[in-house]
Amino acid sequence: MEPNTGACYRRRVTNKHHHAIVIGGSIAGLLAARVLADHFERVTIIERDHLPDGPQPRKGVPQASHVHVLLVKGLQIIESLLPGFGQALTADGAVPVNWGSDARTFSFAGWLPAFTGGSASLLCSRNLLEHHIRRRVLALPQVSVVQGVDAAGLRADDSGRMTGLAVRSRDDMRHTRVIEADLIVDASGRSSKLPDWLGALGYEEPRETAVNSFLGYSSRLYRPPANFKADWKALLVRDRDAQHARGAGIYAIEDGQWLVNLGASGKAYPPTDNEGFLDFVRALPVPDLYDALAQAQPTSAINGYRRTENRWRHYERLKRMPDNVVALGDAACAFNPVYGQGMSIAALGALELGQALERDGLRPGFALRFQRRLAKLIKTPWTMATSEDFRTPITEGGRPSWVTRLTHRYFDRVMAAAVHDPVIHRAFMEVLQLLKPPTTLFSPRIAWKALRDGHKQADASTQASAAGGERETRGPLHPSQRSHA
Repeated sequence: MEPNTGACYRRRVTNKHHHAIVIGGSIAGLLAARVLADHFERVTIIERDHLPDGPQPRKGVPQASHVHVLLVKGLQIIESLLPGFGQALTADGAVPVNWGSDARTFSFAGWLPAFTGGSASLLCSRNLLEHHIRRRVLALPQVSVVQGVDAAGLRADDSGRMTGLAVRSRDDMRHTRVIEADLIVDASGRSSKLPDWLGALGYEEPRETAVNSFLGYSSRLYRPPANFKADWKALLVRDRDAQHARGAGIYAIEDGQWLVNLGASGKAYPPTDNEGFLDFVRALPVPDLYDALAQAQPTSAINGYRRTENRWRHYERLKRMPDNVVALGDAACAFNPVYGQGMSIAALGALELGQALERDGLRPGFALRFQRRLAKLIKTPWTMATSEDFRTPITEGGRPSWVTRLTHRYFDRVMAAAVHDPVIHRAFMEVLQLLKPPTTLFSPRIAWKALRDGHKQADASTQASAAGGERETRGPLHPSQRSHA
């Protein structure tokens, strides 16, 4: 089943139920609370941090200093849940970006051409994005937040139905109290304790699938040079050899700043010192990104991050679980963040939660039905992410099948053909933005061009990688030489 492509959320307030608890006040939890507000008289968010009043960092989001690209699909869903969200975010400094005309990307095959009519999204820091979602959701009369507390476990009655959540104040961990609820939603992220809680109550714990390409990030804020002129709002350079995928990007964000992100898989972690950071950028196959940074002024420390494995907890495979406890966001399935899917899949999960409540209410079997529908939404982006990660030889979590290897070769040809064809580039971008399924790239027109025109350059790149990552001797196409559709 392909991802749900419906961007419109049809709000139908039912308030059939009394109280719902959401564990975690990050983006997945906030969007879940927004949807639950249409079905419950009260929604309480349990958050371990003390939430800031503005777009400031918080301890529970150590990855906040890195790039967070909200895919077009994710923005569409959030806009449908919170009308006017994009306008308010833009007014606060977020940078509108058209991924067809405002982003410049160098792939292993060369510079991808610009195209007209591309889908638009917004570039900003994670802190600003979460602040705007949080402000809107917490303004709802049904929603409240309990801050500075840890979720300590589920509580059940004699029939086995979950009746509430035990919590402890972080200021006094000796005392536990129970908050009663009709539904408990775990949106606590990668560190979710739900499997342990289920096991302690006699339920089977979900099996996990983990795929880890050992990707690392280094990120830093810069102030662009005075009077800097560019025809891009995002500049991306991607490269790979036989052992690693690597790349870097500059993203224009609020306050006139650049957020610069370096990434590499296979434990080739980008440096976090100033000299090493610039050496990494200088070693990229084209000089454009380094040239842009040469006169830019760093305005932050360099932050590293390495917890990037894909991890899927398979609640959908359980034979039984409590009817009124569900998991979504990273608590259910966390993605390698390099593909930018996490926030948009969290939005899709919240949308599905609302649809499940509207369709089923809290009838027996609600939780398993929801988890199975969520798994269908997750399947395609999971396959996209893990298939790419299996290009890195030391990736843990299995080995690429012959189908995966064949798919790699085909998509290499698609990318090579996209260098000369804006229509193919546009189709590829729509898949990346979760607007269309990957099967789009197997249409007769794209397949014909990929197989006819893409094989020479793609095969040459594959052979160079197999030989040790030697670069092609021809010079890359500079942005000023690119064709514009």
